[in-house]
Amino acid sequence: MDRLRGWARALKRQAILLWLAARDARVPWAARLLAAGIAAYAFSPIDLIPDVIPVLGLLDELVLLPGLVWLVLRIIPPGLKAELSAKASAIAERPVSRAGAMAVVALWVALGAAALWWWLG
Repeated sequence: MDRLRGWARALKRQAILLWLAARDARVPWAARLLAAGIAAYAFSPIDLIPDVIPVLGLLDELVLLPGLVWLVLRIIPPGLKAELSAKASAIAERPVSRAGAMAVVALWVALGAAALWWWLG
């Protein structure tokens, strides 16, 4: 159980690192764009796949999120990644992403509207 907690803390630090990377002009634009989306999703209280759905609900946090984090961390230059990692470790409180929450809600509304259009059309 301690190993799982340590993994969760490391993932949280990496999500903060991505949040910082998305705001740093020295990070390549592709990495910034991916980092912003991943950080917004990670900090959003709303999930793309709700956690109440057995197995699938946790799949995005266990597979999708770490894979995307790994991808972005590979794109960020090593020296810059070390600097951002130190800053991420120093941040005490979790940033709130209202924009990320709104983006996820907008996505769900768009999917619902598309499903309704398909159903009625």
